[in-house]
Amino acid sequence: MRIAVLDDYQRVAPELADWSPLAGHEVAFFDTPFRDPEETARALEPFEVVCCMRERTPFPASLIERLPALRLLVTTGMRNAALDVDAAVARGITVCGTQGSGVSTAELTWGLIHAVIRHIPTEDANVKAGRWQTTVGADLAGRTLGILGLGRIGPTVARVGAAFDMRVIAWSPNLTAERAAAVGATLVGKRDLFEQSDVLSIHLVLADSTRGLVGREELAAMKPGAILVNTSRGPIVDEAALLAELERGTIGGAGLDVYGREPLPSDHPLRRAPRTVLTPHLGYVTEENLRLFYRETVEDVAAWLAGAPIRVIAAP
Repeated sequence: MRIAVLDDYQRVAPELADWSPLAGHEVAFFDTPFRDPEETARALEPFEVVCCMRERTPFPASLIERLPALRLLVTTGMRNAALDVDAAVARGITVCGTQGSGVSTAELTWGLIHAVIRHIPTEDANVKAGRWQTTVGADLAGRTLGILGLGRIGPTVARVGAAFDMRVIAWSPNLTAERAAAVGATLVGKRDLFEQSDVLSIHLVLADSTRGLVGREELAAMKPGAILVNTSRGPIVDEAALLAELERGTIGGAGLDVYGREPLPSDHPLRRAPRTVLTPHLGYVTEENLRLFYRETVEDVAAWLAGAPIRVIAAP
């Protein structure tokens, strides 16, 4: 079998798992993004097995139809919005996934919050350039942390906020007061969340119902000086509306790890936006998480080769 392992941007996949269970098969590692669907189709056309990193390389039906040899798709995580599972199954392709840790994303969320509210990247650059103390930050204690989504990651962020003596409020379409209270948060209305938060952190799953959920009206409702942090999915936020608010100075700043298009194009206006801290979708990129991803990827492929697939998301 020919097995493709995609999206190994840091070139660490061969070292972070034992690939020997796949000995006797051809395993190829790809460490750069494909430029477009045409290049993706050409590169992957000969492979029977493709292992992809969640939501890095898109797998729409139009691409799947161009991969006649493909029989197994393994994605990191058990959900991948960039993968058309129905189209894969219709073509006779089995789709398997892996476990993943939400801890790494929650930790990065707090890194971005501190970086924005205390201007850490700016002052780091200042010190290295010979300058000293050019900004004034803010305390978190006594301020309000708003959490948009209390699923898998939001509760961890909420508990850390309480440890910083922040008032924690939350909203999502199906959130109950009991669920919020269980993690030390108070359920509020959607508009109240945006109006009251000093720090607003997004932790929703991307779906048709959440795409563009944070738009012009929601951003305009935020306090002057409030900051927005998104470590969930870029399309949940209307990027044009966010850019407008940042350029007008009507919100205090933004910490972003996710974008509507990834990798973020070199000429994207967010790269030049004021009062931002930008990271390249690092939420899940820790050694511990990648070891888990790749170890279970190997297990998935080996089990499928043995005729007993595991962690099956969908199968013909």
